[in-house]
Amino acid sequence: MSAIPASAFDRRYAAFLFDMDGTIINSIASAERVWGDWARRMGLDVEAFLPTMHGARGVDTIGNLNLPGIDPVAEAHKIGLAEIADVEGVVPIAGAIDFLSSLPPDRWAIVTSSPIELARARLAAAGVPMPRFIVTAEDVKVGKPNPQCYILGAERLGVRPSDCLVFEDVPAGIKAGEAAGADVAVITATHSHPVKTTHTTLSNYLGVSAHIGTDGRLSLAREPVAQAGE
Repeated sequence: MSAIPASAFDRRYAAFLFDMDGTIINSIASAERVWGDWARRMGLDVEAFLPTMHGARGVDTIGNLNLPGIDPVAEAHKIGLAEIADVEGVVPIAGAIDFLSSLPPDRWAIVTSSPIELARARLAAAGVPMPRFIVTAEDVKVGKPNPQCYILGAERLGVRPSDCLVFEDVPAGIKAGEAAGADVAVITATHSHPVKTTHTTLSNYLGVSAHIGTDGRLSLAREPVAQAGE
């Protein structure tokens, strides 16, 4: 029986690694418009399909369907272009911009399953500045839940994955963070159903701050809630 992970609020980290969609931005409306149109053209059950495409690379999502006569690489490219063209409704998760701006730029990275151009488009639409370090779909041979992306993210920051806190929102990403040996915090802002996890959960970044120690290590702290009349 595996041990219950310690709270992320009780540890200090060398760096933070953030998934993008559903973790620092909400792009569900855009993604589901584009992927829903594609699924209908493919004759798929759209309602059953859409929950399966979050958190994974497009090429992996399509490849796993084993659709006859469909080239996953070509289809993922076309879908990517459609997603870049449709960023209406892409917004930051509450408190995310202030939280990220409080971090030293060399102590955090975005690790996303999106291609780089889509990441740029969605971050710009949400008003989130491009980070100094980012890992995208083009940087890995195998996508989430494989840990390669988070291992690479830690490597680019010059730290060990086991010394990082990964912020994620979906099972594929959570498994990738776990397999990399990192601690995981689960952001639930875009969840329509309660998430079952033993990891630390945050509804968003409101009421949460990052503390930077004299040694440069990062930790999470909950901000005191103001009382009525204060």
